[in-house]
Amino acid sequence: MAVSTIYSTQALNSTHFLTSSPSSSSSSKQVFFYRRQTNRRFNTIITCAAQQTVVIGLAADSGCGKSTFMRRLTSVFGGAAEPPKGGNPDSNTLISDMTTVICLDDYHSLDRTGRKEKGVTALDPRANDFDLMYEQVKALKSGIAVEKPIYNHVTGLLDAPELIQPPKILVIEGLHPMFDERVRDLLDFSIYLDISNEVKFAWKIQRDMAERGHSLESIKASIEARKPDFDAFIDPQKQYADAVIEVLPTQLIPDDNEGKVLRVRLIMKEGVKYFSPVYLFDEGSTISWIPCGRKLTCSYPGIKFNYQPDSYFDNEVSVVEMDGQFDRLDELIYVESHLSNLSTKFYGEVTQQMLKHADFPGSNNGTGLFQTIVGLKIRDLYEQLIANKATAPSEAAKA
Repeated sequence: MAVSTIYSTQALNSTHFLTSSPSSSSSSKQVFFYRRQTNRRFNTIITCAAQQTVVIGLAADSGCGKSTFMRRLTSVFGGAAEPPKGGNPDSNTLISDMTTVICLDDYHSLDRTGRKEKGVTALDPRANDFDLMYEQVKALKSGIAVEKPIYNHVTGLLDAPELIQPPKILVIEGLHPMFDERVRDLLDFSIYLDISNEVKFAWKIQRDMAERGHSLESIKASIEARKPDFDAFIDPQKQYADAVIEVLPTQLIPDDNEGKVLRVRLIMKEGVKYFSPVYLFDEGSTISWIPCGRKLTCSYPGIKFNYQPDSYFDNEVSVVEMDGQFDRLDELIYVESHLSNLSTKFYGEVTQQMLKHADFPGSNNGTGLFQTIVGLKIRDLYEQLIANKATAPSEAAKA
């Protein structure tokens, strides 16, 4: 079991940085973080037995399903994801048996008032501390505990930091996991949730008008205000992703503008180590499949699948697409049986996971299906990485 020792002293005129130094044990390291907390800075020394952590990055705009994806992913590894026990009730961190999920909003360098004074949004890199993000993700990946800031979404302020121990799997989710090249290079796998403007607008109207009483005009103004920064700083990250889940308006209903029936594409980069793309029927072929019939109940407008090789930002990719929605999730096993390279451990595991979370948003369409599949692929990638690291010392000894 990793043992941590923490010493904190106030340092008024320091800037944060990361160093490592040997200690009495060859398997432990020491990390120094100097970080800003309101108007003070703290010098924290944390020692922790080294452990290699697998790091996953998930990028998306606000309100695009990151939280639901995280719940599906942590469920694949077992155990419910919960905030750190005994810590700040407004912590954004989620911890399960094997995973720790960090919200990158915690690396905002400006609180809500500071952003307003400087005239920048949270999407703007100037409102975020990428140096600290890099240092702490690197430390956790190397098996070193850190004191991570907390951005309080309720108050809009930066709260006191929380201690984060290195997990087996670290997921960093938010607006900028692939923006900084240094952070991007630390990722073992990356995902981008790409929600089209039409669908994003429909979702926001449904949520903000029905649940929050906002007017249509204010919703449009909010979306338009964020769009320049989103286009400049968030959207370009999808070119670096190993997998993209793209959510588009349906093509099964002419001129649909409700956003209730969706066309979802799972875009998977070829040649990623420990990751083999999913395919439908025949790998590398171009397939169009309408499965509605005796084995799959489909009400209007039905369901259509497509699979094909393609190019995405000059990368070779495989794309599986689903348009429409399921009437009965238990019948999903019929679709599952025609998909290959799912990295399941037993027949019907995708269907089981979907039924387990039938109440999650997107469980009757391609968003839930492809999020579940990506979760299973990440589990397989993790197991391959760990197995490879376990055999590496013996192979090196033979050499």
